[in-house]
Amino acid sequence: MGKQLLQTLNSIDTDALKQTVREVSSDPAKGLVKFEVTTSWTDGPKSETAVTAWEIGGQRIERDFTIQIDEPPELLGTNTAPNPQELLMAAVNGCMLAGYVVGCSLKGIELESLTIETHAELDLRGFLGIDKTVKPGYDEIHQTVRIKGNGTAEQFREVHETVMASSPNYFNMTHPITMHPQLIVEQLVVD
Repeated sequence: MGKQLLQTLNSIDTDALKQTVREVSSDPAKGLVKFEVTTSWTDGPKSETAVTAWEIGGQRIERDFTIQIDEPPELLGTNTAPNPQELLMAAVNGCMLAGYVVGCSLKGIELESLTIETHAELDLRGFLGIDKTVKPGYDEIHQTVRIKGNGTAEQFREVHETVMASSPNYFNMTHPITMHPQLIVEQLVVD
């Protein structure tokens, strides 16, 4: 019996993707995923985020990644890593980009190039607590998606609309979500 060739498009195993869609469609519990990270202060405005595991369908899968975070010198950092705003934009772009690649692959579109450019402006007076009437975050974020491949303009529009409707990070940035912060103050031990 010969080896079965993987059906890949845009470096996506489309057979495995379709199998995942079938499994989650027949058993929604298989589609429940949980993510967690732990961020620790290292020095100045620098921090390090550990990614140690995630869950899919109730199964915990170990991971081992570290994300460095810093600020530029103008914001009292040492410019050794992206700052939180750049990582936020990268996370939105990366999530959406995965959606475009998967969507195009399911439609049989071979991609030649795909980029997402994102920019936004915020006012430090809000972050620094200088002016309570100034928001500490963004009023708007601008994105430009540049996509090229063997699909038609209509096919790319359909994929774009699907990404806008199904990208978790796009959704999180465009809809209010509830956060539940909890503060635990640990006492300093003095010898």
